Amino acid sequence: MRWLLTLFLCALLSACFTGGKRGGDIALAVYDFGPAPASLLASPRRPSLALEVRAPLWFDTLGIDYRLAYVDAARLREYARARWAGPPAQMIQQRLMQQLDYSVAGQGHSPCLLRLEITEFSQVFATPERSEGVLRGRAILLDRSRRQIAQLDLDIRKTAGSHDARGGVAALSATVEQLAADLRTWEQGLNAGACSG
Repeated sequence: MRWLLTLFLCALLSACFTGGKRGGDIALAVYDFGPAPASLLASPRRPSLALEVRAPLWFDTLGIDYRLAYVDAARLREYARARWAGPPAQMIQQRLMQQLDYSVAGQGHSPCLLRLEITEFSQVFATPERSEGVLRGRAILLDRSRRQIAQLDLDIRKTAGSHDARGGVAALSATVEQLAADLRTWEQGLNAGACSG
């Protein structure tokens, strides 16, 4: 009888530990940039620009990256239980196309190409209590012959409201919205005739 009671208690404890482990696991959080805000165009621009977004291979993952600048700024880390819905370069391209009426490079007949080269897209911690989303790179406008017309250096930073994946995602999403606004302003200041065909 004691043997049966011991066996029953062991089975019960085993079930508790197994159930506790499953129930205690944090579900994987998948993020995108949220619902698309209104287009930044008062009226469609003609001709439309083709857009190409490039990023280094190490940013071509679903991981949400962060750096601890106060410990080792050169080390890129990923949040364990949080992921982007798609590679950031593709998500940035989609958002810019939604807001600025760009077309995909190689599709359509746009006379000019806007090449966006992303070199940094991560949450950077200056201290354990202070972090910001950082988007760095450059925008290059190329004519039909793929000669450079203009270039805009990018260094966009937005303060994170919390110091976790959710705060990093919100800050990085805000950098993409700022990028769209900056590109629109930059584009309006360029010579319109350069891309007239």
